[in-house]
Amino acid sequence: MKIDLLVTGKTGERYLNDGIELYQGRLKSYCNFNWREIPSKKWSRSLTPDQIKKKEGELILKEISSKERVVLLDERGLSLTSVQFASFLQKESLLSSSKLLFVIGGAWGFHSSTYQRADRVLSLSPMTLSHQMVRLLFVEQLYRAFTIIKGEPYHHL
Repeated sequence: MKIDLLVTGKTGERYLNDGIELYQGRLKSYCNFNWREIPSKKWSRSLTPDQIKKKEGELILKEISSKERVVLLDERGLSLTSVQFASFLQKESLLSSSKLLFVIGGAWGFHSSTYQRADRVLSLSPMTLSHQMVRLLFVEQLYRAFTIIKGEPYHHL
């Protein structure tokens, strides 16, 4: 299974990078995982949050191919347990799509055009989480899902 994670900007904190690198390394045993980054833009302080979301949305949409199934990670999305997320991944792996793309937006969230392109919107938590923290939480949950699928003891069933 090919899975990409598209993020806006770099992860600034070393402890987050360390955790992300740990789980990226572990994922190599389960899937073809790729991290894609849209460079941060220094948006003018005169832009509103909606204008920033629109500009980021345009950059995100340019990065998405027509062959990718797109899943936005957003606090307003569908909440799944870890076992349900593993089941979701299993079902997605059966589809003929060449790649599953998860997207983490910027600090202001997603523009409506990005929601329109999405095939699914999932939530890691109903709480608002730092878009940088979500990166680590997502790769850990992705790893956990694959261990559930394989019946490995990481997730205590």
